[in-house]
Amino acid sequence: MRVLALDHGTVRIGCALSDPSGTLATPLPVIEPPEARAVSELVEEHGVERVVVGLPLHLSGEEGAQAGLARSFCRELEAMLAIPVETYDERLTTRMADVSRRGGATAARDSLAAAHLLESYLASAGGPAGGDHDEKAAGGDLDQRSAGGGDEESGL
Repeated sequence: MRVLALDHGTVRIGCALSDPSGTLATPLPVIEPPEARAVSELVEEHGVERVVVGLPLHLSGEEGAQAGLARSFCRELEAMLAIPVETYDERLTTRMADVSRRGGATAARDSLAAAHLLESYLASAGGPAGGDHDEKAAGGDLDQRSAGGGDEESGL
């Protein structure tokens, strides 16, 4: 299943796409300005079957204003797309993206964060076809690939 992960922000959207097997996460160029129409075009262009939008939670797990904006964007996408759109906890993905950049990754920071979100989502219990992943955690240990070594295809 091809999954598109989004790190939604008020200035741009970081994007990452899985391969059809749901194994690799590849950063894509950012969408700037952050428009749902541009996400819809990516979905069609790449044959995406599910969209995952990062839900920015505080470390305590509480939602702040940014989480409300992400949920609003999800509702906008749901009205526009004929595929599932869900949220997934994006805590620490920006820090992970910074580590990847220090390790040599060249993709945009927001798209690297989306790629880490997608890796976590794909690795979560049951994988992408395993049902409802809403608001599960994206944190976790960095592996060789996400630390900037190894997997050239993923760009991490």
